[in-house]
Amino acid sequence: MEAVGVTLKQGLQLAPKETLLAKIKTKTAIVGVVGLGYVGLPFAVEKAKVGYRVIGIEQNPSRAEKINRGENYISDVKDEELKALVESGKISAVTHFDPVPEMDVIVICVPTPLTKNLTPDLTYVEKVTREIAKRLRPGQLISLESTTYPGTTEEVMLPILEESGLKVEEDFFLVHSPERVDPGNKRYTTKNTSKVVGGIGPASLEVGLTFYGQTVKRVVPVSSARAAELVKVFENTFRAVNIALVNELAMLCDRMDLNVWEVLDAAFTKPFGIMPFYPGPGVGGHCIPIDPHYLEWKAKELNFNTHFIALAGEINRKMPEFVRQKALRILNRLGIPASKAQILILGVAYKKDIADYRESPALEIIRLLQKDGARVLYHDELIPSFRDRGLEMTSTPLTEEVLKQSDLVIITTDHSYIDYNWVVGKARHILDTRNATRRVSSFRERITLL
Repeated sequence: MEAVGVTLKQGLQLAPKETLLAKIKTKTAIVGVVGLGYVGLPFAVEKAKVGYRVIGIEQNPSRAEKINRGENYISDVKDEELKALVESGKISAVTHFDPVPEMDVIVICVPTPLTKNLTPDLTYVEKVTREIAKRLRPGQLISLESTTYPGTTEEVMLPILEESGLKVEEDFFLVHSPERVDPGNKRYTTKNTSKVVGGIGPASLEVGLTFYGQTVKRVVPVSSARAAELVKVFENTFRAVNIALVNELAMLCDRMDLNVWEVLDAAFTKPFGIMPFYPGPGVGGHCIPIDPHYLEWKAKELNFNTHFIALAGEINRKMPEFVRQKALRILNRLGIPASKAQILILGVAYKKDIADYRESPALEIIRLLQKDGARVLYHDELIPSFRDRGLEMTSTPLTEEVLKQSDLVIITTDHSYIDYNWVVGKARHILDTRNATRRVSSFRERITLL
């Protein structure tokens, strides 16, 4: 037995890549997922479903405890699947990095926010990388899935990891494979959304492609980690720019007394050369308000100004103020001073049918209206309460009495569970920023569209 142990140890030292590839292909590799949020938990479930043992590292003790009890908190994960995987020992969670040495693959899914000055904040990525570096061993693959600027994996993570004394491409392997999660999307999931992978070198790319290919239907290789990083920020910048275009069109249509929704619906009947994007009260979530600024910041480092990105961000950030101005105009027309008005915000999630209010424009609209002296309530069954930068509120039940007492209802999230015919029938007036009332035929005079 001792001779066999020595042989295995020497084999690992001589061929970390071949040893790791064999583990990945036979599903005997232990997978670590750092960050069990909207990206990390669905990913962990998909890997566990095909046979891998997954250990989640989650800094939020409450989340880790829920995982270990088999309790789900992410809408894109099926309750019964998570519970079964936890009970079978395929998924577990810890709040520390001690299990890193036993992990063969470590996938990092931590936040990459912006500072107040709209510059990248890589605090979470750097902290996690240092914790991994302390425990790094030969034969491990590290993959960064967090969205970031081109160069992060190679310029920030790699030097930290090599402080361990181990060498990339020889002892360990490093890739960037940006997440493509669309919360609430029932059609495209972690499994059937194509995965881009870029490695620090050819060995890292081979290992990364093999790992992701076990569960993702289509894996797309690119020439480097930097290219993979740019793919992701471009995807979200593309969306941000086009949303800004239709948001600006909405503001122009307001001046021209035209219905922007009618204009767009007609334009989108063209079968080529155009794709649908719609305006709204602003942009929210973990991607569109943040990711383009990562690319903008990196470009400035290279003495290059990304004019489209900067302008798109400026336009999208104006939308809450535009909603406020339109709300004040409605109140003025009704003869109600803002300081004496009660306003009901319908939906604070950044997107319909999900329980996520990160960067939601509804929160900024609430702040602006409160500054005007209005009494602001909100209703959102998916978000019973929230706390955000000093703003703390609890959802108000959506009752006939609340609707009749409110001088204005502002639809900021078009949740499917709301009966908009009923709301319009009971409300005094509605400002619809999502065109949620498009199928409502009665009392149209009570509705003002964005």
